[in-house]
Amino acid sequence: MLDPELLERITARRAELDELEEQLAKQLAEVRAERDELAVAERVLERMSEQLVL
Repeated sequence: MLDPELLERITARRAELDELEEQLAKQLAEVRAERDELAVAERVLERMSEQLVL
């Protein structure tokens, strides 16, 4: 026979983990977007410095 209290605790923990997963996925997407923006900025600076040397 299933223990209702144990089942409730498991369900609550799964809900917490689902929420955490969602938050982490959003944070990861933001980190990746910022990293991509920084890579673009780095390339722009490299091109500008090359043009200044020429």
